Amino acid sequence: MGLRWVVAIFFAVAAVFAQDQGGEVRGRVVASRDSEPLALVQVQLSDTPLRAVTGDDGTFRIPAVPAGNYELRVSTVGYHLVRQEFALAAGEIKSFDVVLTSSTARRTDSVEVSAGPFEIATQSSASAMTIEGQERKNLASVLADDPLRAVQSLPGVTSNNDFSSEFSLRGAPFNRIGLYLDGVLLHAPFHTTDGQADNGSLTIFNGDMLDDMTLYQGAWPVRYSDRTAGILAVESREGNRKEVQVRLSASASNAGILVEGPWGKSERGSWLVAFRKSYLQYILNRIDFGDQPAMAFGFTDGQAHLTYDLTARHNLSLSYLEGSSSVDRTAWRDGLGVNAVMTSGFRFTLLSLASRYTPSQRLLVTNRLAWSRERGDVANRDHAGLADQAYGEWTWHGDASLIWGGKNTLDFGGVFRRLRQDGAVNRFVYTPALASALDVSRGTGSRAGGYAQQSLAFAAGKVRLAAGMRWDRHSVSPVDVISPYASISAEPRAKIRLQLDWGQYAQFPELSQSFSVFARSRLLPERATHYEAAVEQRLDERTRIRLEFYNRQDRDLLARPALDPRLLGDGSVLNALPNAPLANSQRGYSRGVEVFLQRRSANGFTGWISYAYGRAVLGDGRLRLRFPADYDQPHTFNSYVSHRLRSTVNLSARFTYGSGMPLPGFYRLEQGGYWLARDRNSLRAPSYQRTDLRLNKAYVHKKSKTTLFAEIVNLTNRHNRDFDSAGPYESRTGRTYPSFYSMFPILPSAGVVCEF
Repeated sequence: MGLRWVVAIFFAVAAVFAQDQGGEVRGRVVASRDSEPLALVQVQLSDTPLRAVTGDDGTFRIPAVPAGNYELRVSTVGYHLVRQEFALAAGEIKSFDVVLTSSTARRTDSVEVSAGPFEIATQSSASAMTIEGQERKNLASVLADDPLRAVQSLPGVTSNNDFSSEFSLRGAPFNRIGLYLDGVLLHAPFHTTDGQADNGSLTIFNGDMLDDMTLYQGAWPVRYSDRTAGILAVESREGNRKEVQVRLSASASNAGILVEGPWGKSERGSWLVAFRKSYLQYILNRIDFGDQPAMAFGFTDGQAHLTYDLTARHNLSLSYLEGSSSVDRTAWRDGLGVNAVMTSGFRFTLLSLASRYTPSQRLLVTNRLAWSRERGDVANRDHAGLADQAYGEWTWHGDASLIWGGKNTLDFGGVFRRLRQDGAVNRFVYTPALASALDVSRGTGSRAGGYAQQSLAFAAGKVRLAAGMRWDRHSVSPVDVISPYASISAEPRAKIRLQLDWGQYAQFPELSQSFSVFARSRLLPERATHYEAAVEQRLDERTRIRLEFYNRQDRDLLARPALDPRLLGDGSVLNALPNAPLANSQRGYSRGVEVFLQRRSANGFTGWISYAYGRAVLGDGRLRLRFPADYDQPHTFNSYVSHRLRSTVNLSARFTYGSGMPLPGFYRLEQGGYWLARDRNSLRAPSYQRTDLRLNKAYVHKKSKTTLFAEIVNLTNRHNRDFDSAGPYESRTGRTYPSFYSMFPILPSAGVVCEF
């Protein structure tokens, strides 16, 4: 009897002790993208001092929690804040599986992708590389907040212009690179100073509304058309289907608001609306660039995206994009050249309707209908018109993917584009006297094409073959184009992957070129043949090293070879010809090797280090000369590194080095001055080098989250200069006076984003 009393008293005391100790909250935090455990995540019970930080395996534990009602708050820098209410009974153990979504992506409560960190980038092309949300945001720069500035830091990409969103690939200019937004090829996707993005530009779409961006530098799948040097495929994201979210942002370049939320209570759809307005022009106009007037433009843009599920198998989306930009450099009128922009205006509109239908689990059918228009005008210091352009386009693009036999896929589709373009471009050319070269064009045309591509998998998926063909025609082109494609990849050993790609591509001339007064005959499409070979070694699940060889053969490239003055063999000067004809006069090659080491993880260090060596050489049949291409850059080094130091602090840095590109034209440097030369592109600009450092600091509040961004652009204050335009010359001596411009000096900047 006494023993039973002792046991009863023991258990009673134990129960009281357990109640005093309270319950426990535990769980695991993972990333929505690929279920990677997230370390350094702060987990807190609201309005209490009870908190924990996740370990390397993503787990957390908060002991001794008294019974009651709580709100669990889970946050870390770069991810959406998650809040969840719950009740905890006395002595209860509560477990949570928390999914965090990148702050640049649509918020979700489930894991969206189960593939590895590099799977998206390696499924279809040896040269493809995908840049994800946080990488894009950190590389976009606080100063510009531009998604295409992030692409400029990818392995093998070259850009020596701080003012432009454009970039070059393997010696080819941006006009040979196709930018696809949600499957639609954009004609001029920039806020610009004068409709020419290389004079200063900013991407017209908002980076906060994007998902991933994939860059193909060579031998891409046949679903993409009408470009010969590369493809950048950009996808918009959906809005939040769970709740309304507001995002307010202000940076050194612009201020904006983004609002998103569900479409009704059924969560069958979502909406997303964003608006931006710049004030970067006011900042740059006060920076001393030394030898040049400021080149800065103001812009305003708005963007909307609606998504709705008609059924579980049929989804519709509607997108609208409107933007305008302008320049006013009247205050610097006396310092402007005759071809320099003094005032300009540019407006862009895009409306797109998309349908995504899956009649079965093996078939996906996508259709897109888009309409776009552009309008721009430019005047010089004398109020003379330099450009007046109008462009309009209707596009239908249909794609289908059929999975059969397990892992085999048949892709097929077509495109039809109705185009209209008219305008005038007036350029003043030194001959050596100043002469006007007026180009007037007006015309309409249509482009149509279709493709099919078959992908096969063998040996349990370790060997993959792909082959395809596309056909394209243009109503004003004298020829139709057939473009074949083939690819083979294999995994001979664990963690080793080999891939060989080959493809032929064509790009039809712009209507402004086909109907130009300088086009003396019907122009042919430009052509390119790509050869790619890559070997990749996975060092672990999230680290890889990749070696890639490429060879691109170009022909029928458009040029005006007689436009530039030059020195003849006998020492006399051949004057510039203002009305030089436009012709398919150039052909050449681009060859090289690229190597990069990449780690992609939400924990620890993430980023890449890359080096590329390449040569791009052209020959002109009219001039009978061979010379480096205008964008030839033998050595390119790009690196990016990011690290979450604490749950609320992230540090990232980028470094870019590029050997000097040629000064386009016939120049030599002697006796401290510039002279006309016999050889084209024989003189190069100095090398380009830039280091940027960025710090993100998050502050978590009860119902909101604030993130501060601090950045130093050009940390080492490197003085980068580049060629601007040709100047006057003396026909007797050959002395010439080209103009140059300076890039950003060291520039600190800051920004803030408030989310609630």
